[in-house]
This record gives sequence, structure tokens and C-alpha cells, in this order.
Amino acid sequence: MTQIEEVKTKNITKTKKVRNILLKIIAAIVLVLVLFLGIVYTVHVISNNSEQKKIEPYGQHVSVDGRNMNVLIQGEGEETIVLLPGFGTATPALDFKLLIDQLSPFYKVVAIEPFGYGLSDETEKERTTENIVSEIHEALQQLNINRYIFMGHSITGIYGIDYVNKYPNEVTAFVGIDSSVPTQPGMDVKFPIKKLEFLKKSGLLRLMMKLGADPYTGLAFDAKTVEQMKLISNKNMNNDTTLNEMDHISSNFKGAQGLAFPKDLPLLLFVQADNQDVAGWIPLHEGQIKDSVHGKVIIMDGSHYLHHTKFKEIAEDVRVFMKETK
Repeated sequence: MTQIEEVKTKNITKTKKVRNILLKIIAAIVLVLVLFLGIVYTVHVISNNSEQKKIEPYGQHVSVDGRNMNVLIQGEGEETIVLLPGFGTATPALDFKLLIDQLSPFYKVVAIEPFGYGLSDETEKERTTENIVSEIHEALQQLNINRYIFMGHSITGIYGIDYVNKYPNEVTAFVGIDSSVPTQPGMDVKFPIKKLEFLKKSGLLRLMMKLGADPYTGLAFDAKTVEQMKLISNKNMNNDTTLNEMDHISSNFKGAQGLAFPKDLPLLLFVQADNQDVAGWIPLHEGQIKDSVHGKVIIMDGSHYLHHTKFKEIAEDVRVFMKETK
């Protein structure tokens, strides 16, 4: 064997050794990832089964479209307020608890948990605005509630504008808590539904929520309510029903763009003062009330979930506003 051939043979041998080492490293990494995902999934399944037993029922079930929709009713006032959540609020009735406690001495408050939320069933029915609005109305009909202030957070601004136009003889006013506006920019985005579904079913979402910052730190919720909200959030976050709703967000916003609140409907909008995510957030809401006979925008400092920190102010402003419209 010549010297050149000998060098080539040594290089080939070294290359094979390096390749074998790399393959072993890759195999070890894959094995670790598989074991990690297996442990995360196992913990997720065991935790789900355990947590189901710790969830304490609240409210009452109403039969809607052959399924159970959970509704919490608090207060005995002459006027009724119907409360609806923003998208992805896993446990609406508890999330609104601070605000409900402020409103219920003066109003009958009806917090509806749409399908896929709170203690309500899931549904395979498409999460179009039409279906969601119809289900909410059916729940109220089952409860014999026919006159009410329609009040809601975030995406309720989209469902609500459709609702008040369909049932104008029932809704006495609309109150938005940093509510969505049909023409707000950025709502034509395509969400990664399959990835979100994987995060949920693999247990990685539970792990992320566990390692992330506690969203209730510093808020006025009691410890038991926080515990229940976390248990129900683990159950509901990224379930099939809410992922289907997410998949319809773009079309639901687009479908609402031709709608406006009726001019004679009292319209009160609480708006976050410094929204860094949506350009022109305050002007968008001011545009919604410009033709309203009884329209008002109240700007508040705080997060998108204004009702977590401004619940006293919101309740008082609602009472004052409704008195002014009479």
C-alpha cells in the first residue's frame, strides 16, 4: 500500500468513527426526547384524572342543542346583566367573579359559559358567530330571560354586535370590556391549530403553564377561586371546541365588518388606555359610538382583562350610565 493510499484509508476510518459518534449522540438525544415526552404525557394523563375529582361544581346546567351549558346566576335585581367571556377564558364565571360580586347587589347577573368553556360541554358544531349567538340565545330562552343588558369581554364585541342586531327587542344596552372591533387590524392571521392541538394532547401545554408566570399574582381573587381556575384551565385550554373557534376567528371578524350597533341602543365601552398590540385601539372604539344616541367610551389603565383590576369602577360606571339613559 502506498503512502497516499494509507493516508486515505486512515481518513476514511476517522470519518467513520466521527460519523458513528455523531449517530450515537443523535440517537441519545432522540431517546432523551422520547423519554421526556413520555414522562410529560404520563404526568398529563394522571394529573387530568386527578384534577377532575377536585373541580367543584358551580352554577347550573341548561340544555342547549342537546348538550349542557353551564350558567352562573347571582343577584336578584330588577334589571339583568348577561355576561360573556373573551376568547380562551377557560373558566368565565370564576374569571368574572370580582365583577359579579360588585354588580350582583344591584342586578341579576347571568354569566354564561359557552360550549368548551368553564363547566359546559364541548360541541362538534362549528364555532361560527351564527352558531355561538344562537346557542347563547337558546340558553337565555331556557332560563326565561327576555330583557337584559348584554355585557362582555374581548371577542364578545364580535358576537355581541351580531347578537344585538338579531335580538333588538331583548337587549337594553351593550357594555364592552375592552371588546373587539370588527375592523381592528391583524385578525386575518392563520393560527397554527395543529401545533396547539399537539401542545394540549402531549401535555406540553400543561408544563408550559406550570413553568410560566402565575397570571393571578397580585389580583384580588381568593386562593380557592384561583385553585379552581387553574384546575379548569388545565382541562379546557386548547380543547377541540375552542381550537375550532380559533380557526373561525378570521371569518367571524370578517363577517362582522358590515355590522354596526343600533343607533338607539345604549352603548358603553371600557377601553384599555395603552394597547401595544392593536394600532388605533381607542379611535376604533370611539368610531363605534360616534352615531350612538347614548354612547360612551371610558378609558382605563390596566391589562386587556380590565375586570380583574377595575371591577369596582366598571360596576359603578355601569350603574351611572344606565341611570343616565333612562
